[in-house]
Amino acid sequence: MLAVLMVLGSAAAQAGNPLVTDKFTADPATLVDNGRVYLYAGRDEALPPPEGTKYVMNEWLVYSTCDMQNWTAHGTALRYDVFAWAGGSAWASDIIKRDGKYWFFATVTERSAKAKAIGVAVADSPLGPFRDAIGKPLITNSMTLQTDIGWDDIDPGVFIDDDGQAWMFWGNQVLKYAKIKRNMIELDSQIYTDGLPQFTEAPYVHKRNGIYYLSYSRDWPEYTVYSTSDKITGPWRYRGKIMDKNLKTGTVHHAFVEFNGKSYIVYHNAELPSGGEYRRSVAVEEFTYNADGTIPFIAQTTAGPAANPTAACKPQASAQARQG
Repeated sequence: MLAVLMVLGSAAAQAGNPLVTDKFTADPATLVDNGRVYLYAGRDEALPPPEGTKYVMNEWLVYSTCDMQNWTAHGTALRYDVFAWAGGSAWASDIIKRDGKYWFFATVTERSAKAKAIGVAVADSPLGPFRDAIGKPLITNSMTLQTDIGWDDIDPGVFIDDDGQAWMFWGNQVLKYAKIKRNMIELDSQIYTDGLPQFTEAPYVHKRNGIYYLSYSRDWPEYTVYSTSDKITGPWRYRGKIMDKNLKTGTVHHAFVEFNGKSYIVYHNAELPSGGEYRRSVAVEEFTYNADGTIPFIAQTTAGPAANPTAACKPQASAQARQG
């Protein structure tokens, strides 16, 4: 049976990996805001095999922490049907704050085209409620003709550079990227492509000490790799593997977080009991950049990171309803 959740103000406990044990979660996106890390994850709802033979994803859940160990479950951030034009598939997302609002870039299925598209939702709080910011997709399958598949417009990764210019990277098989206008609901350039070696999906861009890092999932089964550049548009220098492939699912999807002076990677595996290809679980690891700015290989662990509370941290209820 499920144990009782931790009560407000109780002593911090080692969260461990996976972070959430009462639901299956995947494709993490993160936001640091007002001394908390917010984690957004698609909920895997597929039944165990042999019944579960495809992804069943209808909503994104949201969790938060102020110490990287105690995670508060805030419930559903939004569902795919926030977008009236969408026909399902709450796939990988990203979120970013600009001008006091929270912009959620989401992969869903465009009902009319029966293909993946990227929508934009907006809220006044990181917990929502979110609403469709445009009333139509930002990116549709008909806008990108580099492949003949219907799932090449997925996995948005949004980044705001030091000069205030917003960018979005996305794609499957072919990496695509474009500028986004200040209003966060229109493209501000043509759609560019980049021939990264064996690019599969899940591009993520961040910047540290003047270096741009572009990390992504490579090959199949996927493992996580990265490249660096001194420009947001490349050329990108391939740097190697960050994380190995998973044992029970072919996918891996990640985001990086800088919080309270430490560095983290959030990702998914399938290590819960009865986990698998369509029943995945979000986890987190702490790491330290090498002296030259390169990223070390990061092993998956069951322990997860040590506590790292902010000065004003008041642990809330754990996100984990532990099975016992």
